[in-house]
Amino acid sequence: MTLLKRLLALCVASLALASGAQTPVASPPPPAAPIFVLNSLEASISVVDPETWTELRRIPTGKEPHHLYPTPDGKSVIVANALGDSLLFLEPRTGAVQRTVRGILDPYQLRFSPDMQWLVIAGNRLNHVDIYRWDGKELTLAKRIATGKTPSHLWINSKSTTVYATMQESDELVMIDLKTQTLQWRGSTGSLPADVFGTADDKFILLGLTGGTGVEVYDVSGAKPRWVKTIPTGAGAHAFRSAGDKRHVFVSNRVANTISKIDTQTMTVVDQFAVPGGPDCMDLSSDGRYLYVASRWAKKLSVIDTGTRQLVRQITVGKSPHGVWTQDHAPR
Repeated sequence: MTLLKRLLALCVASLALASGAQTPVASPPPPAAPIFVLNSLEASISVVDPETWTELRRIPTGKEPHHLYPTPDGKSVIVANALGDSLLFLEPRTGAVQRTVRGILDPYQLRFSPDMQWLVIAGNRLNHVDIYRWDGKELTLAKRIATGKTPSHLWINSKSTTVYATMQESDELVMIDLKTQTLQWRGSTGSLPADVFGTADDKFILLGLTGGTGVEVYDVSGAKPRWVKTIPTGAGAHAFRSAGDKRHVFVSNRVANTISKIDTQTMTVVDQFAVPGGPDCMDLSSDGRYLYVASRWAKKLSVIDTGTRQLVRQITVGKSPHGVWTQDHAPR
């Protein structure tokens, strides 16, 4: 180092000491994202603070909000108002209403394709599945597909080629080719199939039997789904939530008042939690510690500590709570 550079360095150091300069303090972490709970029979959303465990406020929606799903860019969460024939877009961390899209017929359950090009919606009361083209902002109806009775839940494989949809009242599973937007296969299932979940390798899908006592497993690695087994979980198996590790999945048993944890490699139940009030939809905290569960018949959001396996609290929400979601969630 030259003499001039040494002198300049000494001057800079002296000025810093004289001004009392300090190492910058790290910014505090942002506040935790709220938990959204859809109150299906009150046309509202309960906004719950996960730190104080209190309901902060309620947001009005269209009639019968049942399910919600984030946009691919993460800037909005979409609430599907089935009887309101509309989609409500919310800011995920504040719950601020961004906009309402009307003229969406009977949006009950919805899911974006992994390639972010399509939004698929199950029309529960009108017996159709709608495929919408998504350009990052607007929706354009590409195809309306007539299905069996009461389309319930959807799953899209990781390659964005195939949609699996359950028909709750006609006890069927249908397979839709997303490229051609045609129904490719239809098969019978157990009683009242509801939610459907696909394994990370796209080899199997699982169906919750709300009219039964377990979860059906289908091998979908071939041209057509093939029934493999039924996993006993409990009466009223209904909704799934991934445990975030690409191996385990939770299923709510709405009649049995339990949640089962399934190992998708062995296709067996490896844990079980007691949850009162008709457990339905769930989300999982980002650290995997808490399961947030809609207790459908009790007007409560139930919180399960997955480590202790205990119900740690319940928060009063609206009538018939259904969909549950938070931006601070574990991987899906």
